[in-house]
Amino acid sequence: MITTDYVSTFSGNRFYPLEPRIDRVAIEDIAHGLAYQCRFNGQTREFYSVAQHSLVVAQLVPPPLRMAALLHDAAEAYLGDMVKPLKVLLPAFALLEERVTGIIAATFAIDFSDYAPIKRADLIALATEKRDLMPHSVERWAYLDDIAALPDVIVPMTPGQAKHSFLEAFAQLSALRR
Repeated sequence: MITTDYVSTFSGNRFYPLEPRIDRVAIEDIAHGLAYQCRFNGQTREFYSVAQHSLVVAQLVPPPLRMAALLHDAAEAYLGDMVKPLKVLLPAFALLEERVTGIIAATFAIDFSDYAPIKRADLIALATEKRDLMPHSVERWAYLDDIAALPDVIVPMTPGQAKHSFLEAFAQLSALRR
């Protein structure tokens, strides 16, 4: 019998990266994983989580797209947040991320087909994060040329606050979908 290595999640579920499947997709695992991962590979002036980033993106899209926006980076709870230059170099990783995203989408009945507004919101969040959290990153990021940052300055949450806010947003959006 061949066994596949797995990654244990916060709640004790298992994620199998070599044969992408998840014992049980659990929102707490996603919230926890994203809340304890720092954006930009930790190269920020202070800790800023993927969960908080997801909350920002969800607030920037129309209400029908908010659940998809909240979960747009959910695969990172299982795979980690890989920086863009590495993703470009590792196309197999992008395929794995797409497959895990599909598992999550199926679990929560999320439709990512209308992704353009989420991508735009993601870029607005990125421009704001670059301005507020990466003061020494003064080089031009060409894909942000036509993107205006938000007027308010980001105040990073602790991982516990980000997890709580993420779960609260998920519960509110779930209630609206019923």
